[in-house]
Amino acid sequence: MNGESIRRNQQNLQKQRDVITYRMKKLAAKQAEITKKTDEVKEKIQKKYEDMKRILDEDLRITLTQLDIEHEAAEKLVEERIEECYHLTQELDQQMSETDIQSADTEKRISETLRLTDPDLIQMDEFKNQQLLSLTINLLLFIRSQVPVTKKLFQSYAADVVLDTDTAHPKLIISPAGDSVTYTDTWQDVPETECRFDTTLNVVSQQGFSEGRQYWEVEVSGKTYWELGLTYPSIPRKGREEDSWLGRGKDSWCVEYFNGDYTAWHGGVPHELTLLAGRKFTRIGVYCSFPGGMVCFLGADTMTPLHCFCAGTFTDTLYQALCPGHDNEGTNWKSLKICDASRSAPVL
Repeated sequence: MNGESIRRNQQNLQKQRDVITYRMKKLAAKQAEITKKTDEVKEKIQKKYEDMKRILDEDLRITLTQLDIEHEAAEKLVEERIEECYHLTQELDQQMSETDIQSADTEKRISETLRLTDPDLIQMDEFKNQQLLSLTINLLLFIRSQVPVTKKLFQSYAADVVLDTDTAHPKLIISPAGDSVTYTDTWQDVPETECRFDTTLNVVSQQGFSEGRQYWEVEVSGKTYWELGLTYPSIPRKGREEDSWLGRGKDSWCVEYFNGDYTAWHGGVPHELTLLAGRKFTRIGVYCSFPGGMVCFLGADTMTPLHCFCAGTFTDTLYQALCPGHDNEGTNWKSLKICDASRSAPVL
């Protein structure tokens, strides 16, 4: 290569380097923009929660003050009645020291005092107080029905997921409704299809999605090994390539549970979720935002965040994917069951 060619090559490389450098600046600016927007939303939400707390605290103060005022009024009346009785006893003591004859007027005063100071005549408005308590209980029930707010939001994105029997590994049994998958030691007599997994215990959904937002939940209770997530249709189905395992290639995202440990996978990179070690959930939720390029996993019982992947932009249709795992020394025979994500999971 002569000097002129070297110079042109260096100029070309410099231009490409400048382009990459500029791209890095743009990415840094995007990072700052994302951080700023996230912080702004977090601040607004926090202020709203603080407003709600102030409103509830003020309402509590008003309600308790009303009860205190009524209590003080009733207590004052009781004290007045006690004082009346006390003064009368003083007068009677005086009369007893002066004469042993009780006048008719005295008898009348005693009778009238006993009538006016009858404790049964002093009543609190218990019916109204019970109504206050009932309204408070209703408010609590309403608040509980609205939280966690992430649950209410994700429920609005609930997807109807049906598993595709033509994709299921031959050692998997798919329910007639397509809503559960079970591992079995017995090789099923199923037709060979191009889309069927033949080495990994996977099954994917019949329908994919390529826009909007979707949320789905899987019941995982009683199992010691499972994987679930999302995948492009391009995930390898045949042979012993590791990429055919969920999350091991760039085609899929998943969370894996094995003997008490959680690991999030994508592109063959494991993210050990050590803070969740030993935690058990009845349901696992998966939220996907196509506009945001997000795949988020949650412990749906309490909406506990597990892990979130950001793909930036999805490049193909996404399908729900499940792996119920092998028998795991006889501890993992239960099914993975797709739940109605529009309804709340039981609280543990």
